[in-house]
Amino acid sequence: MVCAMSELLRNLRPAQIRLIAAIAEHGQLQVAATACRMTQPGASRMLAELERAIGARLFQRTPKGMEPTPTGALLAQHARRIEHDLRRMAEDFDDLHSGLGGTVRVGAVTGPALGQLVPQVQRLKALSSSVDISIEVAPSVALVQALERGELDFALARLPPQVNERDFILEPARDEIVQLLVREGHPKLGRSPVAIADLHGTRWILQQRGAPIRAAIETAFHDEGMTSPPDVITTSSLLAIIALLKDSDAVAPMSQEVIDLMLEPPVSAELRRLQLNRLLTVEPYLIIQARGRHISKAAERLLGMVQESIRSF
Repeated sequence: MVCAMSELLRNLRPAQIRLIAAIAEHGQLQVAATACRMTQPGASRMLAELERAIGARLFQRTPKGMEPTPTGALLAQHARRIEHDLRRMAEDFDDLHSGLGGTVRVGAVTGPALGQLVPQVQRLKALSSSVDISIEVAPSVALVQALERGELDFALARLPPQVNERDFILEPARDEIVQLLVREGHPKLGRSPVAIADLHGTRWILQQRGAPIRAAIETAFHDEGMTSPPDVITTSSLLAIIALLKDSDAVAPMSQEVIDLMLEPPVSAELRRLQLNRLLTVEPYLIIQARGRHISKAAERLLGMVQESIRSF
């Protein structure tokens, strides 16, 4: 039975692989069929044939749509990886024959994106302007999910606790130092450096609960025997943070890498760094790749540049 199943899975047709991945992604047979350029009856027949051959249901119809069974989830996971590798193979062939520089899809949380990734992207583009590079800046959870789906070549992020680390190649990068950003003329600037306890009654602009920088601020207050700050606006948008700081006495904690960039002209005219009397850090971020996933030569080149930059920092 095991040999027969192994033979069946090895002989899956590309159309079957695409359909499984599409149903798992969209949750609707009609949408999946359209994505695969098939009719809905044709997609339904193909799925039924596959389920009969495997001897198990792959998707369960629910009011929310088609949800994968455990067997379907496993098959869909591998189907997405195969889809990714096939797309990457086609891109590599196109790059080879067109003479272009290749495609890179990379992600990072905000601090590493600005401090480590952007300079190396600019460096790579200076060496090869034809490289097609896309940068996704998002929380770690979203970036790791994108890695699992094959949408990113690598990411600078932290591994969420619910994720199996054996599915990834992990390389420690570096800690992030947390600093505070305020408007020019903020009343606390004249008393810098300030104690964290003196800022408890201040309005704080924080990321969502569970975000590393917010957790570092809350822990700092707890260390002083105080509750988390009661006056909070939650956002991770840099534009929103700038607007909120400009006309208030709020405080925004960010990584040192982000604040260094924010204090460059022209933004620096309205913002200042508020020095704390203690060092705040968050857990190190990682360079994360999906294990067993092929990446382009251009992505390998950018990865090497990022690794070199972090080691020499």
